[in-house]
Amino acid sequence: MTLLRVALVNDYEVVVRGLAAMLRGYQDVVEIVELDLNKPVDESVDIALYDTFASTQGDHDDVRDLAANPRVDRVVVYSWALDDALIRAAIANGAGGYVSKGFPARQLVTALQQISDGGPRIWIDAQSRPAITAGDWPGREEGLTAREAEVLALITQGLSNADIAERTHLSINSVKTYIRSGYRRIGASSRTEAVLWGVEHGFRPDRLRVRDPDIPAPDDTPA
Repeated sequence: MTLLRVALVNDYEVVVRGLAAMLRGYQDVVEIVELDLNKPVDESVDIALYDTFASTQGDHDDVRDLAANPRVDRVVVYSWALDDALIRAAIANGAGGYVSKGFPARQLVTALQQISDGGPRIWIDAQSRPAITAGDWPGREEGLTAREAEVLALITQGLSNADIAERTHLSINSVKTYIRSGYRRIGASSRTEAVLWGVEHGFRPDRLRVRDPDIPAPDDTPA
């Protein structure tokens, strides 16, 4: 069986490493070629899996630029924003596939295989939207949910509530709810405190290319 060569793309190292760990049980099917954090894909890959955590959605330039990279055969957007208009915009923007972040690793791998083979491009659960538990994100060890962490990451990047709502495709009220619950978890009482906490806890985007995803992250290096 030919391995599916995949690059994982996001602004945060913990996110792409978490996604690599999620796919590690499928090394007979998927070869993680590189992790790209604010870096262009540099190796030839069958799929660039674009994780939208704290990043622009598939209807923006990041996906268009990724799709234009001659080293990338197909871009697959990996997102929990599942409205039809956004999915259509991502496909029109050059994405070769769109997969819900609610799926377990097994179904994600199946989706990637079929998208690469020219099968169905859109993989979402139209009946229910499962809780997001797979992968990793900044602040998970502090008890933050993936959505709380994403909103706090965007606050750390300097985005306003309206900007966050636009980027995440959440309602402004949902953004405010995630801010309140996130603040409670980290003990922040103001936006300034939240930004300072985010800077201290790895909520600023990274800039890195990792050619071997099995290389331990700096914090994993044995003492």
